[in-house]
Amino acid sequence: MNPYIQPNLVTSALLTIDTQNDFSLPGAPAEIPGTSEVLPVMGHLLEQCRAHGIPVIHVIRIYERDGSNADLCRKEMIEAGAAIAAPGTWGADLADAIKPPHAEELRFEALLGGEIQAIGEREWVLYKSRWGAFYNTQLEDFLKERGIDTLIFTGCNFPNCPRTSMYEASERDFKAIMVEDAISGVYEKGKEEIRNIGISIYDSAFLIKDMNQAFAQSQDLPARR
Repeated sequence: MNPYIQPNLVTSALLTIDTQNDFSLPGAPAEIPGTSEVLPVMGHLLEQCRAHGIPVIHVIRIYERDGSNADLCRKEMIEAGAAIAAPGTWGADLADAIKPPHAEELRFEALLGGEIQAIGEREWVLYKSRWGAFYNTQLEDFLKERGIDTLIFTGCNFPNCPRTSMYEASERDFKAIMVEDAISGVYEKGKEEIRNIGISIYDSAFLIKDMNQAFAQSQDLPARR
């Protein structure tokens, strides 16, 4: 593989995108088809990442009830009373399948203010106001301060937020992995286009195998922060 885009799993972080109850669960107000089906895969992959000490960042949406922070395409719907991922609600919370054990409750006001909230050991939540995880957030600095150069992408609705976030990661010279069976809404043309900008595409089983090998070979690396 081209060394400039080859992932470094021992200096990686995993991102979950918008995997919240209102988007993920059957019958939810803004259910994204296929998301509930990838939750078990995400959960298993997250367990492996936690076992290796790989940092995890859960990137979420929060919509103020008046629609003031909503995307233009959703503003009218929120203003009309659709309560989707509203602050303090169960729907805005992370799906149980991806939460760390004994997760801290989300502090919605702090998240809306730009705080990156720790909810477990090496595990954080970040609010984004638009499709991309890097848009108007501290994510880039947060990752670089921790020596992270590779991002593993999972989550909800590939055509929108995961895809945009991968493009943003590429623009900032992060190496990136798309876990195709841990993201809802994946389609073949999208995979081709993502591959063309240097994103590596894995299935979860192959990624876990590579992850185990990489960490087995790196026992002498300095401890991760």
